[in-house]
Amino acid sequence: MQLTTLDTQAPVTLSERAFGAEFRGALVHQAVVACAARARAGTSQQKSRGMVRGGGAKPWRQKGTGRARAGSSRSPLWRGGGVTHPAVSRNYRVKMNRKMYRQALRAIFSELLRGERLHVVESFELAAPKTRLAREKLEGFGLSRVLILVEKMEANLYLAVRNLVGHDACEVGAATPLSLLRYDHVMLTRGALERLERSLGGAA
Repeated sequence: MQLTTLDTQAPVTLSERAFGAEFRGALVHQAVVACAARARAGTSQQKSRGMVRGGGAKPWRQKGTGRARAGSSRSPLWRGGGVTHPAVSRNYRVKMNRKMYRQALRAIFSELLRGERLHVVESFELAAPKTRLAREKLEGFGLSRVLILVEKMEANLYLAVRNLVGHDACEVGAATPLSLLRYDHVMLTRGALERLERSLGGAA
């Protein structure tokens, strides 16, 4: 299968193994869930009544005071007490082995190609770290909401795109199923394409 570069109109031959896979919705969904779960910090934590300092002595005797019985001044009912159902730190990671993850990426890139949402350019170099230059270049291609994948991130591109609303750029190795599906178009440089084909061309 072939694709034409946007900037030079040169033909590019794509790997059938990397870009000819069928779309498997359940597998892609599993990869997206695993990717979103890895992004969760899981560090929120509150103190239960057992974690709050103090409260060891019984505030008053059990009977005879006319007040409700109380065993600790750190009860959730008391000011300064613990939380009834506290948030606890936890690990949200969802296990997904490399083979399945690689198959999900193949399915996503193949579907992007079939939907004419995958594009290749020779390079995406900018003369200066200016957001205006990046915007003008993308407008010249006539694409909206683009994720630019490069082999190695350059300072000019990073600084120019980070303030560009609706667009983003990252190294091809850092692309995730979530980021690939978030944008309308995915643009690969030649170097990024070769690296991607080497990565997705491994064992099934």
